Amino acid sequence: MEAKNLYDFTVQNKKGESVSLAEYKGKVVLIVTIATKCGFTPQLKGLEELWNTYQDKGLVILGFPCNQFANQNPDSDNQTQEFCSLNYGVTFPVLKKINVNGNDADPLYKWLKSKKGGILWSAIKWNFTKFLINKNGEVVQRFAPTAAPSSLEKYIVDEL
Repeated sequence: MEAKNLYDFTVQNKKGESVSLAEYKGKVVLIVTIATKCGFTPQLKGLEELWNTYQDKGLVILGFPCNQFANQNPDSDNQTQEFCSLNYGVTFPVLKKINVNGNDADPLYKWLKSKKGGILWSAIKWNFTKFLINKNGEVVQRFAPTAAPSSLEKYIVDEL
């Protein structure tokens, strides 16, 4: 069965427990590939600011650690969560580390890339690539790793 929207997917939290993305129906979701040792890692602070500002209005941010880019997230899932919390005050959900490219890419990321390809090709090019999902579970925007979280605010507000 081909996925129709975000709600058709199940992912795993840092403990390996299943999380149905259907629990976010009616919410605006920002999905971000994160890493702890990346030049863009300070974006975690801006993502947390967006989360703090808009979570009560229906925004969900989901961070997916990935180690496919220059070994920038070699940590365990627990270490990644601890790093994000201690260094950037992250309280939004940080899920289980996944692959976003290649044959073993997570099905969620295969779907995201099929809905919003990148420039030249659809592969995720680096950590902190971001996907904005509307309240109907549809991908509406893809943002490059260089896009500062603050630059996403107007798009998030439009969807809320």
